[in-house]
Amino acid sequence: MNHRYLILLIFVACALRVNAQHYKYIDSTKIYGIARYKLQVKANPDKQLVEIKKYIPEIILDLRYATTNNFMHRRMYTRAKAYARLPVVKALQQVEAELKMQGLGIKIYDAYRPYSVTVNFYEMAPDTNFVADPRKGSKHNRGCAIDLSLINIKTGKELDMPTGFDSFSRKAGANYMDLPPQQIANRELLKTIMAKYGFRVISTEWWHYDFTGWEKYELLDIPVQAL
Repeated sequence: MNHRYLILLIFVACALRVNAQHYKYIDSTKIYGIARYKLQVKANPDKQLVEIKKYIPEIILDLRYATTNNFMHRRMYTRAKAYARLPVVKALQQVEAELKMQGLGIKIYDAYRPYSVTVNFYEMAPDTNFVADPRKGSKHNRGCAIDLSLINIKTGKELDMPTGFDSFSRKAGANYMDLPPQQIANRELLKTIMAKYGFRVISTEWWHYDFTGWEKYELLDIPVQAL
């Protein structure tokens, strides 16, 4: 057997062992840890999780899960930085550029989310209308979902939307219509521009957008501080 090929096999086997963590709700082989993730990025650089702020410096971050201001009432991330897969961030760059021409910008509430955090959410609030089912995982776990809103660049204030972030209200629905006209207009503006660059809103949360092609990216359980 080729010596270099043997070394590669040993490396892959070690990586798989490092990632061998048992998960309660899902086949553990479907969740990728840091070692398997690095192997994938080496084979396909588009699978890299990149820091959004480095690609879009003007973007505003309000990462609720790095604070206690969230429905869990505790910090879920130890580091207030937002990451997503490279193609997702490049698409967001285009969104931000177009919004800027209208005097608007993006505020991000959440982006990549480790799978273990999704499990914590589900065990606290097992309503899969509002939290991801850990038997399937979340698009956030794939680095392909963004929670966001619009801001006025001059004032820095958020545009008036139907609810705040992470509301479990019916008003949070992406197509809920019993609302003031301005809230509907703001929500629809966000929906339109995000769709133009490959993002689709989910029906229960006006702020949550999945990137087209998310199924090509694996579920990850890598702590934010490890990136």
